[in-house]
Amino acid sequence: MSDTSRVQGRLFRRILSITALLSLILGAAVVLGLATGPSGIDLHPVVQLLTGSLDADSLQLAIIERIRLPRVLMALFCGAVLSLGGLVFQALLGNPLAEPYILGISGGAATGAIMGILAGFARVPGVSLTAFAGSMTTLFLVLLLARGESRVGRDAMLLSGVMVNAFCSAVIMFLISISEENKLHDIMFWLMGDLSSADMSQVGLVALLVLPCFVVIFLLSHKMNLMLMGREMARAMGVSIRRTTLVLLVATSFMVSAMVCQSGLMGFVGLVVPHILRQVFGSDHRVLVPATIVGGGAFMVICDLLARWIPREGEIPVGVITAILGAPLFIMLLKRRGRS
Repeated sequence: MSDTSRVQGRLFRRILSITALLSLILGAAVVLGLATGPSGIDLHPVVQLLTGSLDADSLQLAIIERIRLPRVLMALFCGAVLSLGGLVFQALLGNPLAEPYILGISGGAATGAIMGILAGFARVPGVSLTAFAGSMTTLFLVLLLARGESRVGRDAMLLSGVMVNAFCSAVIMFLISISEENKLHDIMFWLMGDLSSADMSQVGLVALLVLPCFVVIFLLSHKMNLMLMGREMARAMGVSIRRTTLVLLVATSFMVSAMVCQSGLMGFVGLVVPHILRQVFGSDHRVLVPATIVGGGAFMVICDLLARWIPREGEIPVGVITAILGAPLFIMLLKRRGRS
């Protein structure tokens, strides 16, 4: 067996073992998510469902299949998409603070989605298309503002993203101020991150849109490693920097916009999960891409579980939970970069 085959074999076993470990965490989170309702956590009906002993006509089965399962699956996809988006932006910019929310990509998608809603478009394909147009417009503005700012390097894109995100927030507030009163509650709750209205048709649509993006990003994971070594080194290794960057940016923006128009804004997910996994498993993106997909899904399912379990009555938007967890980490990373 050649050295190359042995290296590839070790890499495959490492990817498999890490993904299996994170899948166990995800599986536990999914079971708890299916067991969590207004009355608290009840594992008994979920265990009955898994063992096939739950009555097919029972109310508990209907609640799990029609309400809890779509919500848990939507949370899984949401966490996977936003975490992977953060990983890609951090790799392209060489900046651990980059993620779709902070760079304004999520805000641009939200702005486009709200414009589509107010214009009376159907969620699919109208609102999805306006969300994608909003995210791409935001990305173009960020790239345009950061262009030529060699004095601050790649941090220019982060600063530009913060400015564009603030502008998107102002546009969203303006759109809310001119909205009809019967739409305000839904829009405001959606802006804070809302998974309560998910159904299986939406989950199927999201899966159809984002799974090809997962595959594309994984296939380019080795090139992401080479690009982190420097552009000249990557070119010497045969990487087309412009083409690879464009494909990654479009794929990431597309899947983020597709997710945002279904779930609303979820801040800091793309910051928290890639940072933790990079610290634990290293910086090889061939390992990090599948780990981020599974780990990000587990993180969001747990956040959604907390959003339902913490209040004594009702629930809080899951975006509040992600912001509470992510904002302190963002400040910590910012201070650490300031010292370096």
